[in-house]
Amino acid sequence: MKRVLLTGATGFVGLPTARALLDAGCEVICTLRPGTLDKLEGIAVETLECDDIFAQSADWWAKACQGVDTVIHLAWYAEPGKYLPSEKNLDCLAGTLALAKGAAQAGVRRFVGVGTCFEYDLSDGHLSVDNTAIAPLTPYAAAKAATNTMLQSWFRQQGISYLWARLFYLYGAREDARRLVPYLHAQMQAGQPADLTSGTAVRDYMDVDDAAKLLVQEALGDRVGATNICSGQGVTIRELAEQIADQYDRRDLLNFGARPDNLTDPPIVVGLRDQPAQRGAR
Repeated sequence: MKRVLLTGATGFVGLPTARALLDAGCEVICTLRPGTLDKLEGIAVETLECDDIFAQSADWWAKACQGVDTVIHLAWYAEPGKYLPSEKNLDCLAGTLALAKGAAQAGVRRFVGVGTCFEYDLSDGHLSVDNTAIAPLTPYAAAKAATNTMLQSWFRQQGISYLWARLFYLYGAREDARRLVPYLHAQMQAGQPADLTSGTAVRDYMDVDDAAKLLVQEALGDRVGATNICSGQGVTIRELAEQIADQYDRRDLLNFGARPDNLTDPPIVVGLRDQPAQRGAR
């Protein structure tokens, strides 16, 4: 039975990841802020309380990681509408490096960090680990890319197996109400119009439960380097909105063109899944 330390377990991606780890037969330790135990919804895991994991020293992490086989580091500042330009990304980067150092001191065998599709040069449209350049445009994406660069070098030197998993567009249970899919459901349920852009942009959307299962599959495997956690399929925003509206038989509430298109947004963002079990880090 693998003993896995999971950060960010109470988050949108973290809780389904914890459940997927338990389903895979792992013993799971979740880092939590004091007073947030209820957010784990009663799942059977060990817990480790900490006010701010990004403020902890490498020595603190070395103690936390004693007896741990694998670390899956999901925690990061991600408040919708604020996280992309936030200076808190620097705190997350520094805190992650301290975690990495402590994990190495504790003899952790494998470390899985979680990145973002925004690290890529999005102008490519179809994004591949092996063939798409890294070209982050925001502090959030730059901090993620810098974290991966440092971790892959550090863990190679330490002889620790390392995977960097880039998430694409996720939706599902417990998603923040300010995001697109919950907004659409809320408007349909209320019988109110949903104001949207033209809806022509193509995105790679994936249910968060499916993404968590894929992440755990990769984490418990032997792939090293970077990987895309994605569906590999593109859908236009219009198609996605219509699929949701059809659940309520209310396509008439979709108000396409009510909001201006963001001319700086890429027209296509779709991830490509690579098949080899192992590859070099990027």
